[in-house]
Amino acid sequence: MTSQRVLTGITTTGTLHLGNYVGAIRPAIAASREPGVESFFFMADYHALIKCDEPDRIERSRLQIAATWLAAGLDTQRVVFYRQSDIPEIPELTWLLTCVTSKGQMNRAHAYKASVDANLAAGEDADANISMGLYSYPILMAADILMFNAHRVPVGKDQVQHIEMARDVAQRFNHLFGQGREFFVLPEAQVDAEMELLPGLDGRKMSKSYDNAIPLFEGGAKALREAIARIVTDSREPGEPKEPEGTALVTIHDAFATPAQREAFRADLRAGLAWGEAKQRLFELIDAEIGPMRESYEALMAHPERIEATLQEGAAKARALAAPLLATLREAVGLRRFQPLKAAAAPAPRAKAALPVFKQYREADGRFYFKLAAADGRLLLQSEGFAGGREAGEWVKKLKAGGSAALAGAPVARAEGASEDEVAGALAALLAAESE
Repeated sequence: MTSQRVLTGITTTGTLHLGNYVGAIRPAIAASREPGVESFFFMADYHALIKCDEPDRIERSRLQIAATWLAAGLDTQRVVFYRQSDIPEIPELTWLLTCVTSKGQMNRAHAYKASVDANLAAGEDADANISMGLYSYPILMAADILMFNAHRVPVGKDQVQHIEMARDVAQRFNHLFGQGREFFVLPEAQVDAEMELLPGLDGRKMSKSYDNAIPLFEGGAKALREAIARIVTDSREPGEPKEPEGTALVTIHDAFATPAQREAFRADLRAGLAWGEAKQRLFELIDAEIGPMRESYEALMAHPERIEATLQEGAAKARALAAPLLATLREAVGLRRFQPLKAAAAPAPRAKAALPVFKQYREADGRFYFKLAAADGRLLLQSEGFAGGREAGEWVKKLKAGGSAALAGAPVARAEGASEDEVAGALAALLAAESE
């Protein structure tokens, strides 16, 4: 069976809480143990610099998050675990990709657009306080993914656009420099619809920004017990029946309990179990799972040199893959070592490959349409009808400049028999041709 590479990045700007453990850490570690999977886990500390200008906070966060993953059972003999900043090939690849990425595509990145919208709503200049780090963030993310030719990248829905952009950039680079060779695998976003999102103390999604998080390891068992005691419940007294469904306490309990424990807990609540006793049971259940991990975490935090050694071993494994690929890419773009000149006939001009084409036309119904045809003439996309030719032309312009990322919301339909990859490849080829 062909192995699948799965890549997961963790931004180092804070500490991890119980919701992170249930929703990300635990399932990611379980997935890394599946046969036929090559897992890459990295500390996204270059990304952290975009969001945080506090060096001590970043340093502390890198240590805490690395210790958390190791204590939770990440097998570094089986996976590649490294810091982004220990792989110098990543920023160099970022620059190579930057040089083939259109500004128009970057203008449509969600994070940048959200910042611009917030500035305009506040009556400020559109680009006030927006750094090039924030603007170029999707290209760095693309380099993280393409450096190791990951097949799948687990992300939230808000990050799917960045995976689509990585695909566009990869296709453009392959088209410009590949000459029939595919340097990069086209990654797929893996959005887990069933991913557990734990509620916080107040019933909303657990988040430090809401100040409703339950600590994972920080503060020890005392902090865990105190946080659980603050979970909001109703005012029913001991002995009164309680409805367990829809309560944050029970939802958190479910994330750690066996089916039999879940059933018994609900039955006891309906029979009048006191909320205080229920919270004590929840503490004991959670502590039984994470208590041993906490001990490992504290031992690692007391000996950061052990974490450093582990990350250096991971960096060596990562660079063993990254360095040869980057050497190939440098050669492809012309950053080559000088060789003795050889007398030779002038090279024949490289024939340009036939390109896909957009065609605009007017039908008998008086409306204007456009379609995208492959280089061999097959229909790939068909638009809806427009009242005016200018509107149709504007959409053609957007698709040419934005690639497959511009398809979201576009009034077009994929033709029967045309695959998503064919459409994305055609749009990427047009983007590349315009940038030449």
